[in-house]
Amino acid sequence: QVQLVESGGGLVQAGGSLRLSCAASGRTFSSYTLGWFRQAPGKEREFVAAIRWSGGSTYYADSVKGRFTISRDNAKNTVYLQMNSLKPEDTAVYRCATSRGGTVVAGTYNYWGQGTQVTVSS
Repeated sequence: QVQLVESGGGLVQAGGSLRLSCAASGRTFSSYTLGWFRQAPGKEREFVAAIRWSGGSTYYADSVKGRFTISRDNAKNTVYLQMNSLKPEDTAVYRCATSRGGTVVAGTYNYWGQGTQVTVSS
């Protein structure tokens, strides 16, 4: 029903910035939530940020609040994650996902992208 493709990852110095994109295709609905999750080697997957597709309400993990900004372009069916003041602990594979009503719990998301690698050097 939904396909997601992430892009924009890369290697940056600590304190730098990246913007990730997640392009959605297929049937998406206004009730969907678009979320970003990340997983670093040896660590569990963790919630990063989410946005309601229709109204644009946003949610952030405490670890990224004030540094990351999630947004969406309805016309392009694309969600963005602007990441500023990056830290080495932000290094992870970042994936976007869709959910009907979900916010911070990975199990509520039904469709997942393949992920994009973000590496932050010290």
